[in-house]
Amino acid sequence: MERYQITIINRDAVFSCKAGQSLLGGVVSQRQKAIDVGCRGGGCGVCKIRIISGDYESKKMSIKHVSADELAEGLALSCRIFPNSDMVIEALD
Repeated sequence: MERYQITIINRDAVFSCKAGQSLLGGVVSQRQKAIDVGCRGGGCGVCKIRIISGDYESKKMSIKHVSADELAEGLALSCRIFPNSDMVIEALD
């Protein structure tokens, strides 16, 4: 199975994510604490990140947590992002 390297630039963290696995799932499976974990299903907004680079697929996100403007700026919920390449992201507090 293909794996992608995910770099979190502001947490000095790197982890790998399997194809078909969400970014949050990848970070949790490797027991890293670089992204805040909430409900894991897009309902709480705790795992919000900024995507700097990389190709990915996205599942639907509530505009309550990620507005259209934020999406255009690269903000997303890590539980709803599935990488198709290596990625660089930034964790938000």
